[in-house]
Amino acid sequence: MKKQSRKSKKLSALRRKAGYVVGASLLAAGVSAPAADAVKPEQMYEGGTNAYANWIELSAGGMISDGNTAQAQQRTRLNSGAFGGIEDLHYQTEIAKKTTFTLDGRGIYDDHDYKIGLGVEREGLGFIRFNFENFRTWDSGNGGYSPVDGVAFPNSGDALALDRGQISLEAGYNKEGQPKVTFKYTHRYRDGEKGTTIWGPVHDSIGDVFRLFPGIYDIDEKSDTFQLDVAHRIKKVDVGLGVRFETGEINNAHKLTSWAGEPVQQKDTDRQGTSYDMLSVHAFAESWIKPNQFLSAGFMFANLDDTFTGSRIYGDDFDVIYTPGLFPLGYYDLNGGSHKNEYVANLNWMYLPTKNFTITPSLRVQKDDWNANSTGTGTQGDGSLGGPTEAFNSNSSRDSLDVRERLDARYTGVTNWVFSASGEWTEGQGNLNINGGLSQIASIGPDPVHCKTDDSRFFQKYALSARWYPVKQASVDVGGYYKINQYDYANTQDSTPNDLSTGNAYPGFLVYQGFQTWDGNARLTLHPLSKITLVSRYEYQFSTIATRPDAASGLGEVDSSQMHSHIFGQNVSWTPLNWLCLQAGANYVISETKTPASDYTQAILNSQNNYWTVNFNAGFVLDDKTDLNVGYFYYRAADGQNAVVNGLPLGTDAEEHSINATLTRRLTKNLRLNLKYAFTHYEDFASAGSYNFNAHVIFTSLQYRF
Repeated sequence: MKKQSRKSKKLSALRRKAGYVVGASLLAAGVSAPAADAVKPEQMYEGGTNAYANWIELSAGGMISDGNTAQAQQRTRLNSGAFGGIEDLHYQTEIAKKTTFTLDGRGIYDDHDYKIGLGVEREGLGFIRFNFENFRTWDSGNGGYSPVDGVAFPNSGDALALDRGQISLEAGYNKEGQPKVTFKYTHRYRDGEKGTTIWGPVHDSIGDVFRLFPGIYDIDEKSDTFQLDVAHRIKKVDVGLGVRFETGEINNAHKLTSWAGEPVQQKDTDRQGTSYDMLSVHAFAESWIKPNQFLSAGFMFANLDDTFTGSRIYGDDFDVIYTPGLFPLGYYDLNGGSHKNEYVANLNWMYLPTKNFTITPSLRVQKDDWNANSTGTGTQGDGSLGGPTEAFNSNSSRDSLDVRERLDARYTGVTNWVFSASGEWTEGQGNLNINGGLSQIASIGPDPVHCKTDDSRFFQKYALSARWYPVKQASVDVGGYYKINQYDYANTQDSTPNDLSTGNAYPGFLVYQGFQTWDGNARLTLHPLSKITLVSRYEYQFSTIATRPDAASGLGEVDSSQMHSHIFGQNVSWTPLNWLCLQAGANYVISETKTPASDYTQAILNSQNNYWTVNFNAGFVLDDKTDLNVGYFYYRAADGQNAVVNGLPLGTDAEEHSINATLTRRLTKNLRLNLKYAFTHYEDFASAGSYNFNAHVIFTSLQYRF
């Protein structure tokens, strides 16, 4: 055999690298690469046949933005300025015979992105693991925009930040032939701020009131969970038993500024606090009772106890004590508690009457009962009233029973076809008793409620789907479902008149609601050539909400909401050359929600949620050590509704362009360098550009495998 030339060897290496990069890209897209370019999994890295099990990757980068910084942070999910640290760390080694130690970590400074995992596992005996994780999300917290004066109400400075995280310790015993035991302790938390959908009011130049000033949700939540599970196989039956105890505290506050920037402004702090304990136990059993029949059953009981506090206080700052004379209605010294029991049982049977036909009937029964009570002091004042207060109290109770039956079927007896069908039915009934609530103060505010309601529910859902392979290069998927959830209410006691004479008809006003949805979808996958894949999809959905009030109101049943949605999607993957992979996609959504109110007033218009997106990616193998990936993303929604004369200016009207480029260079067989640049241009037409931004992100990382 003749020796390969130096140039031939280099071309062969380039093709192998091209096969790896293109193959990886196609694999992510769900496309099979040509067999000639196939690379074994252990060779899919710079080590070749010597795959390194450990690595450390160091990174550094930063985001620079102009325009609305808070909006840039929310859209890019990054903090402003520089960041860096350990992008990824993995280390594993055998510390004793059949005993493996693992270490995984991540730590990005100033992005509050941290993760560490430690574990020791003894093969055939058990394991112990420790994990800590914290990550941050950003919320612009921007308010609205007043078209009358052309004034926006942004959140000044950086975006609101919310940290989420958990700490866990888990241990397990899994020796062969003995019961498997697992214990896990988890501490979870959320701490920080995010924007709310409720904004504070301001006055515009013509005296109208728009709720535009941003609201802040101050979040402080934590919980501790202890869980013990035991599983064992007794003859041919797998059985399990578990117990879980959770305790937690929630201390959140909605903070709102009214009349911001005006001579007289007011701060509103709506604080809610809850502490709770929850105990649950569960058990299951499952077995192949015959070669073609599998049976499983389970049961769960949960008990929840909680106490809560709260207040809504107005003042010249947040979190102040109650001061008489400030408007409007508020309350303080809210105290109460609730108790809930939940019982759930389910039974599932999978039966294969033939090798091509599977049916799975199942049954689920759930019973709930709970009660709650509260007391507090209501407040109201506008200066002339001198800030009167009045005590209030309330209590409520509910019990319910729901039975769900479900039947799934699958048939593959027709060549190149797969058929699936399912039906689901839920019957439920219960009752709700409500007494009390916020009291009237100086004839202002809602009346205390006295209501008893018996309710019944009937849910139905039917689904069909089919997959067809007409030729080797194509597959067709079609499917759809219909569901309707019906609620009937019998208000046996109701303190409100329901004839609309007082404008205070709730809560015993409705006697029926029905939520109905029709959905159909189709998907076509084509491989016209070995290196081209096209995926086309379409989905249609039509939903209605039917509402019928009490006959005393003089009103009949009406569709209180109708929603139409059309979703179109097209994706293409093409590998024209071994060193080039191209992917493109487009999605177009048409969605409208209509209510009867839009037929009578321009203050409430039909809601539009139409948008379209385009994305493109290209992967290049520049040489046997260098890869380049470039991408582009476009988003456009033009649903803004400037109803400022009659109502609120609502809807999204925005456009976004994003580009990115990543260069990967294999310096040695176990050292890799990444360079990345991304740019985002965002325009918010609904705010006349007040929340526009440009953001540049520069990122580099160096990975060493060993």
